[in-house]
Amino acid sequence: MIVALLNQKGGVGKTTLALHLADQWARQGKRITLIDADPQGSALDWSEQRARRCFDRLFGVIGLARDTLHREAPELARHSDHVVIDGPPRVAASLRSALLAADLALIPALPSPFDGWASAEMLALIAEARVFRPALRARFVLNRCPARTVIARETAESLAEHDPPALAARIGQRIIFAEAAQTGQLVFERDDGSLATREIATLASEIERLAP
Repeated sequence: MIVALLNQKGGVGKTTLALHLADQWARQGKRITLIDADPQGSALDWSEQRARRCFDRLFGVIGLARDTLHREAPELARHSDHVVIDGPPRVAASLRSALLAADLALIPALPSPFDGWASAEMLALIAEARVFRPALRARFVLNRCPARTVIARETAESLAEHDPPALAARIGQRIIFAEAAQTGQLVFERDDGSLATREIATLASEIERLAP
């Protein structure tokens, strides 16, 4: 399965979710390739930081920030159980290419009524991609949700009736994500019993149930 995390809005946590989904599946014994399709190269920077600190290599990270992803990602998928694409931050040819490569497009969104509606252009691109890839699935994933807030609940309820809908799994706003990133680690390595670790596991499991 090829999962692309995409949103033209920056700061929604695409790279964090991409890295942690790749990690979750890799720890289950799956062969995982993460494609860094963001010209900023945040996932590649994280991978290089791990190498400098001599941390174990958990999964492959390659940079492909170009508009040929729809041709290259399927070839990589033949040698992987899952390919995770950390998408570019703006609408461009490379974002369209990532959509054409994907089996599932995940749209990270913050728990705000404005964030969901700010994705209108993203949704138009998904509709465009479905002309060529009718089986393309898409879901919102609520990220950085403050605990027990009305706005998070209302955003989830509004997206439940949306097309595409939101996944049931949500990721909380937890400082452990930032602490792990600063050291080239992942939350499992910092605290394998943390709420963040359990939330990522729940998210990964729900995504796998959507596999074609």
